[in-house]
Amino acid sequence: MTIASRGKSPAAKALIKRIDDRTARVGVIGLGYVGLPLSMVMAEAGFKVTGFDIAETKVKLLNSGRSDIDDISDEMVSKAVKSGHFTATTDPKLLHQMDTISICVPTPLSKTKDPDVSYIMSAMDWVIANVKKGALVVLESTTYPGTTDELILPMFEQKKMKAGEDFFLAFSPERVDPGNARFKTENTPRVVGGVTPDCTVVAQKFYEQSVANVHPVSSTRAAEMVKLLENTFRSVNIGLVNEVALMCDRLKLDVWEIIDAAATKPFGFMPFYPGPGLGGHCIPIDPHYLSWKLKSLNYYARFIELAGDINSTMPEYVVSRITRMMNDRYARSIKGMKILVLGIAYKKDIKDVRESPSLDVIKLLEDAGAKVAYNDPHVPSFRWRDGIAKSVKLTAATLKASDLVVILTNHTKYDCQFIVDNSKAIFDTRNATKNVTKGRRKIELL
Repeated sequence: MTIASRGKSPAAKALIKRIDDRTARVGVIGLGYVGLPLSMVMAEAGFKVTGFDIAETKVKLLNSGRSDIDDISDEMVSKAVKSGHFTATTDPKLLHQMDTISICVPTPLSKTKDPDVSYIMSAMDWVIANVKKGALVVLESTTYPGTTDELILPMFEQKKMKAGEDFFLAFSPERVDPGNARFKTENTPRVVGGVTPDCTVVAQKFYEQSVANVHPVSSTRAAEMVKLLENTFRSVNIGLVNEVALMCDRLKLDVWEIIDAAATKPFGFMPFYPGPGLGGHCIPIDPHYLSWKLKSLNYYARFIELAGDINSTMPEYVVSRITRMMNDRYARSIKGMKILVLGIAYKKDIKDVRESPSLDVIKLLEDAGAKVAYNDPHVPSFRWRDGIAKSVKLTAATLKASDLVVILTNHTKYDCQFIVDNSKAIFDTRNATKNVTKGRRKIELL
């Protein structure tokens, strides 16, 4: 789709000029895994950025030049703060000074797997009370198709503000992949869709200041659907390969060998890999936003629901495999066993434990009577049940004292040969030990 490169309304032209000459003030609500990287790339592009967050501790940390996000270094934050291009605040009244406002807040699911848009609505309460005329407001939080048009736009209309003239409203889905060394905020293409053509043009111009490739779509609904397709694609394919792992277990085949062999085909196949379950804020959650929306239209999203069922039961499958392994190989019950879990983060080389399947596996092991300790070089501690769990040192003595080692996250820092050399038995859910040459008899793969 092609969209005119310049806005038609006087307000659009004025805002585009301020964006072009870097006099536009940029506001970002929510300074987590999405908002802080966006703030940094906009600061590096020459804008004065104000980050808004409800957490005073986070605001103080950022203003001191330190980061709490994996992909953003202390040096990057310190540079932006010292240059005057970034400051953090808890004061929503400062939104009145902003020419652009990006909303980057969480969108979790309720216990019944219904969308929880309360964070978006709280952010919008701030915006509506303080937004100035002619500003651009962009929602980046993942949500169901129709959120921008049905929830956000009416709040402006109640203030007698007309989209495309008095303000500009768009949706641009975040595409953050924590721990990805290759693709960052600045080199990951952007999708934008506005409620009017001028809204799209202004949003496109804004993101072009920090991202080379910005792809406009016809509407905010289209942009919202793009993000859900991306993560539903991953969820369904991971669900498929997890089910293939279950099949291979019944057929007494090595699922990792099967995938590697299939991946030699240069067309028509894309390798996905099984694991102990899905984690993070996107893949386990986003498809359910689409499924929920479609239920309101009397449509049952079968692929989404089936993939969700398979992926959500993987922790139980892991524990059942561990139970079988210990019974068959060592004639032991896991009750009373000392089990060392390697990896709490939901994916390798990050510290994020949101929705981590490792937590589910640990809970199930403890409920079965096992004594569980964990090591994670990126997660020194985390809140667990009624207290704080702390990572143990990964030493030869720690490994030898454990009856079983369970690899749940394949961090690069793990020396798998060292782990195998000093362990009695290993259950590897990530094929992290694939290059280990000695002691393979100790290992059982998912």
